[in-house]
Amino acid sequence: MTLAAEVYLGHVRAESARLGEVGRMGLEAAVPSCPGWTVDSVLRHVAQVYVHKVEVLRLGALPKPWPPDFGGLETLEWYDEARAEIVEALEKAGTSLETWTFNPRDTTSAFWYRRMAMESVVHRIDVEQAHAVVTPIDAELALDGIDELLYPNLAGPWWEEGDTEHPVDATVRVTAAGRSWTIRADSTSVEVTQGAEGEAAAEIFGDPTPVYLWLWGRAGDDAIQTAGDEDVVRAFRGRLAESTK
Repeated sequence: MTLAAEVYLGHVRAESARLGEVGRMGLEAAVPSCPGWTVDSVLRHVAQVYVHKVEVLRLGALPKPWPPDFGGLETLEWYDEARAEIVEALEKAGTSLETWTFNPRDTTSAFWYRRMAMESVVHRIDVEQAHAVVTPIDAELALDGIDELLYPNLAGPWWEEGDTEHPVDATVRVTAAGRSWTIRADSTSVEVTQGAEGEAAAEIFGDPTPVYLWLWGRAGDDAIQTAGDEDVVRAFRGRLAESTK
């Protein structure tokens, strides 16, 4: 956890509220960054994520079997119930409850405070883009979101079998607001270190929000600046997409 728990919880509340507000502008609008998805798809996805994490926090483990049949639930009603439930579950758990996470370095409920804030803001952007009403992301949240996306999402222990179409096999540096991350990737591993030490085959930089959205595939290449090998930049972006499926 980088920001304070109450800050993350505040973002969960605010971002999920905005997501629901924009959802009510029309569920059938297409989401440009997620081909085949509509606003309805996003709200139902986020509702299921919230409900799943409520169960994770309740059980301290993955719920099995999963998922139950949510097909008969009305989207907006279900979403509103789910977002209230995740806030309540996080508040009840606090930040020191031992539970399942996908972060080898943090198996406490603190992980889910951060993850649910990031889940909420990225999908808030999705529905805003669908309705062309995009609003800013808090810069500190975006900067922290870059950090979270790079580890554990990208650099977790997922690659040992070489299961990637984007081996990269290079060092990449990401920089925003004076903070840098150096990423060394090959077909079987990704390692992230803080700072800008050493040479990099490619660099990606800009303000926190456009860098964050580009990393998540919610902004085009014109949102960021790059230097070095453009093939490495493209391969790195592909590896990120694989890690967030």
